[in-house]
Amino acid sequence: MTAWYRAIGTSLLLVWLAGCGGSEEAAESPPAQTSDTAETSEPAAASPQTQDERESEVTPFDQQVMIDVSSSLGSDRRLRVEGETNLPDATRLQVLVERELSGVRWRERVSVEEGRFEAGPFGPGSGLPDGGYRVTVEVQEGSVQPRSVRERLGSENEHLSGPLVQQSRHGLGQVVRYSQRFLVGSETRRTLDNVEVLEVE
Repeated sequence: MTAWYRAIGTSLLLVWLAGCGGSEEAAESPPAQTSDTAETSEPAAASPQTQDERESEVTPFDQQVMIDVSSSLGSDRRLRVEGETNLPDATRLQVLVERELSGVRWRERVSVEEGRFEAGPFGPGSGLPDGGYRVTVEVQEGSVQPRSVRERLGSENEHLSGPLVQQSRHGLGQVVRYSQRFLVGSETRRTLDNVEVLEVE
C-alpha cells in the first residue's frame, strides 16, 4: 500500500509541476505582443509629419494677375473666346458675354489648362446681331476653387494682386475681373470709340 501511495503522490507532483510550467509560458507571451504593437505604431505616427512637409512645399501665388483675351466670330456669327493667363492650372473661371442693347447674357465656366482657356461659342443659333458687346472673364471665389488652387491663391484668394483684383460682392474674399468691349457688324466700323470691331471669319 505504501508503494502504491508513493506512486500516486509522485504522479500528482509531476502533474502539478507541468501545470506550473504551462502557466509560466502563458505569462511570458503578453510582453512579446506588447513590444510588437509598439514597433508597428511608430511608422503610423511619422506619416502625418511627412504630409505636413509636403503641404509646406506649396508656394503661394506671388505675381500680379495677368489675363489676355482674344475674341473671334465664326462663320455662324457666334463668338469664341480664347485667353492666356498666369493663374495656376485648374483655376476655375467664368466667361460672360453680354449684349449691351438688350442685356442678354451667355456664360460658360471653364478651367485654366497650361496657362490657357477657351469658351464658346456664344450667341443664339442665328448668330449675334450687329451691335456692342462685352466679354468679361472672372476668377471665382476661393470657396469654389479646387484644393490645389486654394493652396496657391489662399482660401479667400488673398494671394491675388494687381489692377484686375477686386473684393467679392458677397464678402467671400477677392476675385479677378477682366472686361473687354467689342462691336459686331459692318455699320459699327464707323465708330469713333477705341473698341475692337469683329468681322465674320
